[in-house]
Amino acid sequence: MKARVTVTLKSGVLDPQGKAIEGALASLGIAGVTSVRQGKLFDVELDGADQAAAEAALGQACEKLLANTVIETYRIEMQPGQAAAAPAQTPAEDAAAEGPASPAAVDPAAATDIAARDTDMPTEGHP
Repeated sequence: MKARVTVTLKSGVLDPQGKAIEGALASLGIAGVTSVRQGKLFDVELDGADQAAAEAALGQACEKLLANTVIETYRIEMQPGQAAAAPAQTPAEDAAAEGPASPAAVDPAAATDIAARDTDMPTEGHP
């Protein structure tokens, strides 16, 4: 049995990451976005066929681990049917589906350079 758990911030809670995404979309020229709220999505596979027991177990998982219920809400969607498996793709089809390679994928050194520029942490040996 499969389930999807969606965790989002409660409506009154500020969402700085959502605001940052909203600003980034505007700077990329994507018009018409008036608000962004971010969240978490969990796809969970469960043993057994008892939907009520599975929902109860997922509710406990949300209360204890997956969601901070002080500031977040969660929604559990049960998906009892098994979806048909997607046909296998060749490596070339996989690469085409992913789009153009990032600079880091082409040159591993680029990933190090990008990480070094993006961090606010001092480098080793500096206070």
